[in-house]
Amino acid sequence: MQDGVSKQSPAKRMTTTDVGLTLLSAVLLIISFPDFNLSFLAWIALVPFLLVVARRSRPWPSFFLGWLFGSVFFYGSCYWLTYSMIHTGGLPPAIAFALLVPGALVVGVFPGAFALMLACALRKWGPLAMFLAPLLWPALEWARLETTGQLWNAVGYSQAYHPSLIQTASWGGVYAVGFLILAVNVALTFVLLRRRLSAVAISVSVMVLVGLALMSTSLPGMGGHLISLNDAAAIVIAIQPNVPMDLVKSTEDMKQLNARHFEMSELALRQLPDNGRPRLVIWPESPMNFTYGTDQQLRDRLAGFAKTNHTSIILNSQEAAPNNGIYNSALLINEEGRLVAQYDKIRLLPFGEYVPLPRWFPGAGLIGAIVGDFTPGTNYRLMPFGEINAGVFICIESAYPAIARTFTGAGADVLINISNDGYLGPTAVRRQHLANAIFRAVENRRPVLRVTNTGITAFIMPTGEARDATSSFEPDVRVWAAWKSYGQTFYTKHGDLFVVVCAGLSVLFFGLSFRGRLKTE
Repeated sequence: MQDGVSKQSPAKRMTTTDVGLTLLSAVLLIISFPDFNLSFLAWIALVPFLLVVARRSRPWPSFFLGWLFGSVFFYGSCYWLTYSMIHTGGLPPAIAFALLVPGALVVGVFPGAFALMLACALRKWGPLAMFLAPLLWPALEWARLETTGQLWNAVGYSQAYHPSLIQTASWGGVYAVGFLILAVNVALTFVLLRRRLSAVAISVSVMVLVGLALMSTSLPGMGGHLISLNDAAAIVIAIQPNVPMDLVKSTEDMKQLNARHFEMSELALRQLPDNGRPRLVIWPESPMNFTYGTDQQLRDRLAGFAKTNHTSIILNSQEAAPNNGIYNSALLINEEGRLVAQYDKIRLLPFGEYVPLPRWFPGAGLIGAIVGDFTPGTNYRLMPFGEINAGVFICIESAYPAIARTFTGAGADVLINISNDGYLGPTAVRRQHLANAIFRAVENRRPVLRVTNTGITAFIMPTGEARDATSSFEPDVRVWAAWKSYGQTFYTKHGDLFVVVCAGLSVLFFGLSFRGRLKTE
């Protein structure tokens, strides 16, 4: 027996205690995310699970326990996916919650792989190998994004509402924050495993290094205020129209909701000081399904509105794509009433905007008819207004770090996220989604203007503070100042270099863990 790492017989690979501690970790991590508001728990949540892996240190039992942990975590933290199935799709709750199981099992494989790799290292090198966990975890989160297109609720996102704890994202993205969280969990686990003064010294040293990393990336401007409209390079009017999800698309309903967008915008514009600054009105993604390219009446009205009010307008529209397809697009109408820029959404929502199944797969056509079948865009187009260049991304694209980084690298002064979370109801998705946008601001040191249909609309400072947030499910308007931005962060310039290094080292150590002691479990 190596110190602190048990070598049990195959009959004792898993016990009810192992399962209980694993589930405890999953629950603690679930409630560290919105809407439970116990984010501090993420720094200790993994300790019970890590203790189980270290005590058993058998790869395949560890894999299954990790799979259980991951599946329960993803199921519990993303329960809100059932809301639209029940309230829009009309499915019985039991069926809706059952349909969530397969997806949770798929993404649960990655924590399972983490546990397997860590167990192999522990069997080779003993308890000190526990300190490989901060490398393995972000590497497998990155692998999850690259293989499934899903990075929702990576562990670093749990700290989104504490700007002082997430500044390392400016060089390592959300993965760097996850690395630090794992380091603290491991330091605590190591003390419980070894229970020696030397172990305490090692763990305290690790925690000191984590503290230094957090302090070294903090910014003196944290806690500052939004700049005044008179000092702005441009003025932005964010419209939250609160278009209902159960929209009945009768002619009268559409006229009223259409008028709401224009009336809210015009009222806000009339109240602005006449300081000569360029002005931009932003309408969010919503169930209105504007079709600018084929709706002559809408084009004429937008053109007249822009000219009369001397303002540019960004709106969401369904636009024609090749082969009779449809783009989910963001359009920029300038002060002269002309369409000057169009961005077509690149990362589409699975089972919301497309069906991730081959067309010949049974039922794929039926599902596509229900959820839609959009064509992904291919080009990143900046949207200029005044001296400002904006990078606009749509809804779930805030969960993809590469999109905001590409826009920033291309010269975006400000990032704009137009979104509609209303179809998922008054659930935790609103604050979980906002957490993604907060990280995009910190990673690139750019303000993110998040404009939503039903909330949460907010101005996110480059340091991650979400300011001037709206309430949900009620019409509202926000007026913000925009400014020129300069410089690029390490993350903007080099992208996922940090996590790629983590992945490379993880593969290296995993391979070395088999050297000289290949065994059949």
